[in-house]
Amino acid sequence: MTRAILLAGGSGSRLYPLTRVISKQLLPIHDKPMIYYPLSTLLLAGVERVLVITAPEDATRFEELLGDGARLGIHIEYAVQPAPEGIAQALVIGEAFCGGEAVALILGDNLFYGRLNTIRQAFTGFTGGGLVFGYPVSNPSRYGVIEIDDQQRVLGIEEKPARPRSSYAVPGLYLYDGTAGRRARALEPSARGELEITDLNRTYLADGELEARLLGRGFAWLDTGTHRSLREASNFVAVLERRQGLKLGCIEEAALRAGRVDAEGVGDLLAPLPDGPYRDYVVDVAQEVLGPADP
Repeated sequence: MTRAILLAGGSGSRLYPLTRVISKQLLPIHDKPMIYYPLSTLLLAGVERVLVITAPEDATRFEELLGDGARLGIHIEYAVQPAPEGIAQALVIGEAFCGGEAVALILGDNLFYGRLNTIRQAFTGFTGGGLVFGYPVSNPSRYGVIEIDDQQRVLGIEEKPARPRSSYAVPGLYLYDGTAGRRARALEPSARGELEITDLNRTYLADGELEARLLGRGFAWLDTGTHRSLREASNFVAVLERRQGLKLGCIEEAALRAGRVDAEGVGDLLAPLPDGPYRDYVVDVAQEVLGPADP
């Protein structure tokens, strides 16, 4: 799977007034914009083409931040979500981008950290249908929840159930085959007027084509859509970076470690980075991955 949609739209109402004049996905998580974290996950998973979907008023800001992706060794396109009418709407907006091929959908306020091999293997081994991930949480009633059997086949999926049948929440990362756009267009809006991602997943479940991969110990998933979760994510990243001396969500590092940038491309990768600790870190990673630059 080489295509992905990164949904960075929405109104950010839970983060108001921080989001009055700026998209929530441009807010900082510690030392980087929020959108860097899901984009780095896509890079490390082997994605080559990304469609970033934003609110109309934010489109130019994202384009200024990320450009066309060339310096990262990928191709980035942009589209707008005229109104926040559900996560599944992203697959309708991105239908032409997908071109009938398989696609990943990741939410711009989700942070994944840890053993990313499970995610990477899911991307490379994806053969069709739909695939969701399951992450154990202490309060599953706040999320979409999956019930699975011993073979990780999905038996049921519910949105914010009062009595959850499992503790596995569904994070904001989904893999779909080429029918996803058609399925999303056929959905009826929910009571809140949105095309619900859980309803889309249920269409795959009804066809016996919904699988799950579990993300357990050694893995962290953070949804950063509230003031509390945004603060917790920033603290999480700050502590790990300070103790390890390694960065989370550094898109330049992800591009280098994914093999998207070679020695000839390092100059373009570094070009927009001003002198300072962030550039110094990327230079060190480039030397580690590619070897010292020729004198």
